[in-house]
Amino acid sequence: MNRISFIKRELPYEIEEEIKTLRTNIQFCGEDKKVIMFTSCISGEGKSTTALQVAMSLSELNKKVALIDCDLRKSILISQVEEGTVESGLSHFLAGQCKFADALYATNVPRLAVMFAGVVPPNPTELLSGERFKKMIESLREGFDYVIIDCAPIGMVVDAAIVAPVCDGTILIIESGIIKRKFAASSKAKLDRTGTPLLGIVLNKVDHKKDGKYYGKYYGKRYSKYYKKNED
Repeated sequence: MNRISFIKRELPYEIEEEIKTLRTNIQFCGEDKKVIMFTSCISGEGKSTTALQVAMSLSELNKKVALIDCDLRKSILISQVEEGTVESGLSHFLAGQCKFADALYATNVPRLAVMFAGVVPPNPTELLSGERFKKMIESLREGFDYVIIDCAPIGMVVDAAIVAPVCDGTILIIESGIIKRKFAASSKAKLDRTGTPLLGIVLNKVDHKKDGKYYGKYYGKRYSKYYKKNED
């Protein structure tokens, strides 16, 4: 297995605590929730950053974690690489252009492996709906404690709706003050129709200065409160 190093940033205390809260909520969803997909309404809401931080946080609990970049259309995860060369990714593997081991990378974060999106393919929907992808997820399920999937925005393309059925749960990232209520409800409805449980919603980039809960400039602009899905 090839190896890369992620840029390691020291998070402000408040952000780190919010990530740990999200991690804890995921754990309390049950041991059967191993494969978890992160998506958003549109691009730029912070889903990839959140997925990466959660994957890192889970690995700190001595869990083996695989982070799979399924955003085959507009991936940003590779921008977090500090050292190492990424030659193959998910699109290469699904198209039969490389072996599974060549697309999965060890990282400088103990117990965390990552598969990057690879080159942008002409047929991302077809690749993600194929048997090769389903078998890959089942293999990862057997080899890791958690599989975190970073998928394209559900409000923009159909990819997340295709990926969700092979997952145990989904998490929807919503940017505070940007996404309208009707659009958020529409995105949630698309996830509900997949039949995969919505584990919760992350309200991201909350400006705490407006609600009297200011924890620092960076935190106020970037991170999240986690709201578990209300039971009917």
